[in-house]
Amino acid sequence: VNHQLLYSKETGYYIETPKSNLTKKYNKYHEDSLPKITPHILCHTFCSRLANRNMNPKSLQYIMGHSNISITLNLYAHASAESVKAELRSMIA
Repeated sequence: VNHQLLYSKETGYYIETPKSNLTKKYNKYHEDSLPKITPHILCHTFCSRLANRNMNPKSLQYIMGHSNISITLNLYAHASAESVKAELRSMIA
């Protein structure tokens, strides 16, 4: 099952999700200079950025649509070097 597709109830044919359309447009104009961005990468980036801004983990889980919070926190929310440094600085001060 491809979870990046949305199926139309009336026809049974799939339609692309807005994330997929955004990715195609981005890649169309940036093929040579920037890496390909997939909808899955956008999901990881979105989740990580919200987590690094201290969003409530349960709210983040809800937004991401994960049934288990460990999926959100262990697979999608990645710490950045900047957020780790800022957290360490706040603990020292």
